[in-house]
Amino acid sequence: MSDERIIEALEGGNKWWKEKFSTEYKDREIYAEIKKFLKERQIIALVGLRRTGKTTIMLKIVEDSLPHLDKINIIYFSFDEFKGTRISEVIKAYSRLMNRDTGKGRYLFLFDEIQKVEDWEEQLKRIYDESPNFKIIISGSESLFIRQMSRESLAGRIYEFQIKTLNLREYLAFRNKKFENINLYKEEILREFRGFLLCCGFPEMINKSTDISEKYMKENVIEKVIYRDIPQILPIKDPTLLDHLLKIIIQDPGETINLDELSKDIGVARQTISIYLDYLEKSFLIKKLYNYSKNARKTQRSLKKYYPAIIPPSISGRRDLFGKVFETFIVNQLDAEFFWRDPYKNEVDIIKTSPLKAIEVKSGAIKERDIYPIRKFIDKFHPREALIISYSTEDTLGKIKIIPFYKYLLE
Repeated sequence: MSDERIIEALEGGNKWWKEKFSTEYKDREIYAEIKKFLKERQIIALVGLRRTGKTTIMLKIVEDSLPHLDKINIIYFSFDEFKGTRISEVIKAYSRLMNRDTGKGRYLFLFDEIQKVEDWEEQLKRIYDESPNFKIIISGSESLFIRQMSRESLAGRIYEFQIKTLNLREYLAFRNKKFENINLYKEEILREFRGFLLCCGFPEMINKSTDISEKYMKENVIEKVIYRDIPQILPIKDPTLLDHLLKIIIQDPGETINLDELSKDIGVARQTISIYLDYLEKSFLIKKLYNYSKNARKTQRSLKKYYPAIIPPSISGRRDLFGKVFETFIVNQLDAEFFWRDPYKNEVDIIKTSPLKAIEVKSGAIKERDIYPIRKFIDKFHPREALIISYSTEDTLGKIKIIPFYKYLLE
């Protein structure tokens, strides 16, 4: 890669070197956690789906660092169009451009889209070990650690933060909506929720039309991850299989997947399906829930439920699928890891641990048969709390609280 292209990118990407700098940033809850680690020696990795705001957070780190660090010593570089470039080439080009001895003084390096760099883990490891005066922030459009060797190589040298799509609180803040009395503004909040479903938590899609959001999610997120990002990192023979598996999950979220049956249905080896589902999960396109058990080995062996991280408007806008869309929304908002199903098919949608909590999700009328499974869970495991998250119903049935989702998420 020519020095000229790297220098051109450095000049274009570091506006604060020449002029007053501020970024159009709206607060993300994860940023308070990231800030706690900015003074630590370790590398900070921002990972997550495309278009969730990782670069914006990087630029916010730049803005907050300017009062404490020489602006020339803050360096941002995106590898999006520099796949063949080594990290050391960027540092050397910067050093020549700015006439700096990077062995002296403190430096903040922000490397965006670093997963595009071949062998980035070993390169970073060497730089980290040889340059204790560098603070390094990196980002990746999917999990940087989709290969186990990546995590092992940087063990002890890195802190990882997942930048997710907006949660409901953040969405309302981005919309400049503040509801101090949730009961009074119930209808307004429910209208905002419908807007949230259309944008699926992507900041750029707030206030956009259904058609634009649909095209954006399909072309700028899903297809780029499946057909470009994952194949660049992993030996994917058939990206269309990834696409097919994701569509199965989007169209029927929250279903358990029997790998043997699915293998027969689509004519693909069971092991291949298992591997590809793992790739989709590690790329943040789907979420896998395990069947809760006190026995960890039994939990791993049980059937798993899969939910999409993204529900396109063509699905979220369908009335006949609203129950599944609502359940998926709650699973993602609560970052669920477990559900529960017993041999008699009694099932509770979400089980939270530490402390143990049972949560059922119901978008419509709540009937006695909806209460029975959660009561069975209470009898067996004695959770600290058991509740039903509803669309708008509020009630108490014995030990079970029924609470509208907006109260649970916003209060």
